[in-house]
Amino acid sequence: MSVNQKIVDSLVKNKVEFVTTVPCKQLAGVIDLVEKSDDILHVPSNKEDEGMGLCAGAYMGGKRPAIIMQNTAIGVTINTLATLIQYYTIPLPMIISYRGELGERVACQVEMAVHTKALLNQLNIQTYHFHTPDDVDELDTILNHTYMSRKPTAILTDSNFWGGY
Repeated sequence: MSVNQKIVDSLVKNKVEFVTTVPCKQLAGVIDLVEKSDDILHVPSNKEDEGMGLCAGAYMGGKRPAIIMQNTAIGVTINTLATLIQYYTIPLPMIISYRGELGERVACQVEMAVHTKALLNQLNIQTYHFHTPDDVDELDTILNHTYMSRKPTAILTDSNFWGGY
């Protein structure tokens, strides 16, 4: 079974009913499967902070949300994470492609990789880093913990996890 399918199966198993996504080459496979799932309402977003607002609305409407995004937008989500997601104790799993590490071919991606973990740490957001496809087996436990604790959680998925750039 593919990593993409395992992610979607884990979302469904954990009753995630609403997922918003922002386009990303590495995440394209999982986004396609989310779109095709009969168990998940998929609402694409133009920007990550907009997606977090949609997730907050879904949560306040009784749905379990998740966002699938790229780490290069962490900077624009800081205000939304602090003043909406964290303030209202909204559990939000963020499945994030971690661009900019070794092997990256797009130079502008590298700069945000340098800051991603530090920014998440500054916000006291628990962060998990998936390096190998087997790491996806932890997703059920992470999702369960996220909804139990009512906090945002970052799951960084690097290029090795996805099989390279």
